[in-house]
Amino acid sequence: MRTMNTLLKLIFSWFTPAADSEIAANLRRGKSPWVDAVHLLWSGWVFITPAFGEHYSWRWGLLTLLSYPLFLLLYAKTFFASRRTSKRYAFALAALGLALLPWYPSGVSYFIFGCVLLRDCRVSLRRYLFQLALLNSCFLAVAALVGYPWQMLVMMPFLTFVIGTIVTVERANEEKEAALQLSHDEVRRLAATAERERIGRDLHDLLGHTLSLITLKLELSRKLFDRDAEAARREVEEAEKVARHALAEVRSAVTGIRATDLAAELASVRLLLESSSVHLDYQLPSMSLPVEIERGLSLIMREAATNIARHAQAGQASMIVSVDAGQVQLQITDNGRGGIDEDGNGLSGMRERARAMGGRLSIDSPRGHGTRLIVTLPSPQPLARSMFAAPVSDAAVSDTRPLPLVTHDPHAV
Repeated sequence: MRTMNTLLKLIFSWFTPAADSEIAANLRRGKSPWVDAVHLLWSGWVFITPAFGEHYSWRWGLLTLLSYPLFLLLYAKTFFASRRTSKRYAFALAALGLALLPWYPSGVSYFIFGCVLLRDCRVSLRRYLFQLALLNSCFLAVAALVGYPWQMLVMMPFLTFVIGTIVTVERANEEKEAALQLSHDEVRRLAATAERERIGRDLHDLLGHTLSLITLKLELSRKLFDRDAEAARREVEEAEKVARHALAEVRSAVTGIRATDLAAELASVRLLLESSSVHLDYQLPSMSLPVEIERGLSLIMREAATNIARHAQAGQASMIVSVDAGQVQLQITDNGRGGIDEDGNGLSGMRERARAMGGRLSIDSPRGHGTRLIVTLPSPQPLARSMFAAPVSDAAVSDTRPLPLVTHDPHAV
């Protein structure tokens, strides 16, 4: 019983992913720990190879029975082991294939897996190419000695270099995406920190003096309570007025905090669409709009961007906000599949938001020719000039306080 427990602990420790293993990295990225198991489908060549040359035999069956479980174990260990040691298991896989070459042509698949998994060990490209050349030299020597056909001697080095290059490109893209995600997360974190500091300063400036004044008046009323009840009552009434005024200012400040700035929402929309391979052109007015209008237009932009990303199959979109002829207009277009002939929940919600602001929404969506959505609102007077007198540029959007990507889940238009 003790021996069995020891064996189970050993097996469990073998398949506990190291902190810097590929499995642990996938889990941190929110991926399934089984995502790399899909590559095992290529090991089907182990069972197909005899059909192209030597026939299936008892020797082939016995060697498959002995070698394939070992192959699975070494393959798994390259992903469970630390990146400092995972290359050992990749080399062991290649060595297994080389050792079986004289008697077992299916071992060529083990050799290919070993060569490719070396790149998963995150070695430098120059070192990987050197290791690949060394392994292929060993393969050519053994295969020529055993008497493999010349086609095999040409194909194997070519195949390992091609697959290794593909894996290298895939890993480089994954690392760039991970770095980009970290950059976005850091920008959001810094923006959230700056926003919390701003809110803290605003609340301190707003309430600090007011609460101090209320405290002083209440202290004075307490001291006057026994000597001059009327004066004490006046002080309490004044404290009440100050408190009510402070409450109104807090409500106004909270409304401003909750409001969604158009430029900030545009930054969020741009991130969403670009992550869906949709190029966005945009323009904002040179005038600042009232909070209620900016909030309503921002929510419509968010809803429309979600539908474009999920359903339009577009490659390009534009969002233009303009103020002209006594009205505010938001125009959203895309070059997707179009064909919207009835209102879904998303479009109905956008119509209701436009109607609540006293405006209207129109849509033109011919099948196969994209969609144009226009929201027209009455222009409030007067409109204040913004400190920026030009349409928003890439730099302006990039510098704007970013919001999280769309979090609600509207239905298709």
